[in-house]
Amino acid sequence: MIELLGWVAILFAALPAALAVANLRALKPPAAVVADQDLLVSILIPARNEAGQIDGALVAARASEGVAVEIVVMDDGSTDDTARLVQAHAAVDPRVRLEKAPPLPSGWAGKTHACHRLAAAARGTHLLFVDADVRLTPDAAARLAMHARTGGFALVSGVPRQVMQGLGEFLTVPMINLLLIGYLPIARMRRTLDPALGAACGQLLLVDAAAYRAAGGHAAIRHRLHDALMLVRHLRARGHKTDLVAGATLAECRMYEGLRPALLGFLKNAHEGMARPVALPVWTVLLGCGHLLPPVLLTAALAGAGPLGPPLIACGLSFGLRAAVTAATRENLWSVPLHPATVLVALGIQWTALLRARRGRPTVWKGRAYPAG
Repeated sequence: MIELLGWVAILFAALPAALAVANLRALKPPAAVVADQDLLVSILIPARNEAGQIDGALVAARASEGVAVEIVVMDDGSTDDTARLVQAHAAVDPRVRLEKAPPLPSGWAGKTHACHRLAAAARGTHLLFVDADVRLTPDAAARLAMHARTGGFALVSGVPRQVMQGLGEFLTVPMINLLLIGYLPIARMRRTLDPALGAACGQLLLVDAAAYRAAGGHAAIRHRLHDALMLVRHLRARGHKTDLVAGATLAECRMYEGLRPALLGFLKNAHEGMARPVALPVWTVLLGCGHLLPPVLLTAALAGAGPLGPPLIACGLSFGLRAAVTAATRENLWSVPLHPATVLVALGIQWTALLRARRGRPTVWKGRAYPAG
């Protein structure tokens, strides 16, 4: 029985490993080119109580080069020093502008509404949405905008280099890149406009302003919490090409500090991603057999319960995939030994989100409650 399960584990570990080999070849950063002179990139930052982050975000955005930029921050009902810090930057740099979001209308998610307001205030040919904890590299805006223009993409996104320093982050954040690189067929995504294959990261998301507005922008997804995923699917459904690029050389981000904020943050978006009644059992089998079963079988084999070969091969494929993704995306390599625990935590988050939605429990994020599901 151990030997049979070992071959099952090999199969489920080999499939994402093979896809990752192809994806890592396909997933490249945008080329470093001279931007067209008629481009204007609006760097748009939604901010709700981001006094601890906004200064760093603005310092990085103001260092942008290679393309004309404006930087607009939407103060979304902050009760801390966010607005004052933005105004200090605006006082010395005319490209920086502070906007105040009106009270959240009924039926809107908070960040989605802030992004909608940012887009309405923007003047650029391209809109670059970034979170307040993102630090852009100087050429990021130019490279993303030119990649969108030359490729005819309505949306281009990438995952910034994820800065992780604590156990809570090691157990949650690495799943973003593992799922994208191990389970999204990027070559097929580029050949089709299938919305189900759309992928985007809200930390670093550039859209062509004309295509965005023609498709209805964030207003078309006003009630969605996972705004980036829903926006890319919406654009693809309306015939617009989108792309995913390697983002580790374009920006960096420390999403969460500690386990509890990370759990709550990923729980917020889960039901619009994997945590759906049909999808989640499939994901549980894929991830469980490919990444949880191998170390269990290896432990049993080391205890003499079966042959060592198949579990060892399966573990090599699973950990090899994780190590390759971690290295390619410049994440912290100390998180790799925790790989099975990271997968287990991710599935726990998804099942928790699904059960909460089935029980009608609302999602609470940054002081706002949203209806279940």
